[in-house]
Amino acid sequence: MLASAQVETTLLALKLAFLVLLYLFIWRIVRSAARDLRLPQESMILAPAQAAAAGLIAQPSARELGRLVVLASPALEAGEAYSLDSHPLTIGRGTNNDVALPNDEYASTRHVRFEARRDGVYVEDIGSTNGTFVNGIRLTRDRRLTPGDVVRVGETDLRFEP
Repeated sequence: MLASAQVETTLLALKLAFLVLLYLFIWRIVRSAARDLRLPQESMILAPAQAAAAGLIAQPSARELGRLVVLASPALEAGEAYSLDSHPLTIGRGTNNDVALPNDEYASTRHVRFEARRDGVYVEDIGSTNGTFVNGIRLTRDRRLTPGDVVRVGETDLRFEP
């Protein structure tokens, strides 16, 4: 009888020790999770621009979506061509434009922007004084270009070719 009482006491002590260890383990997990929630989190999800800047994805090459051919201009040579790709192209009298027209007195400093979109290449007057014309019609809003359209910027005529 004494032996069975001693075995029961030992088993009770082992059960209590097991419960104490189990509660200590759970307490450590909760404390660690609470500490992690208080720290600033770093996201492993990157925006496409961030991934490209980090060199994780290849930069898409700018493919030509059309070109502008100079028909007549006081500042550019006739027949000169400018490639249109996924980057916007600005034209104006100022030197900060992609195509500068320093000798065209009727062109504004920042005159016109050509921009590729999903459904084609668009032309937009960006606040010019004398306006931008497509096939002789003054632009009042951005317009999608079709092959052969002639865009007039100041005294410069440009033909859009796909």
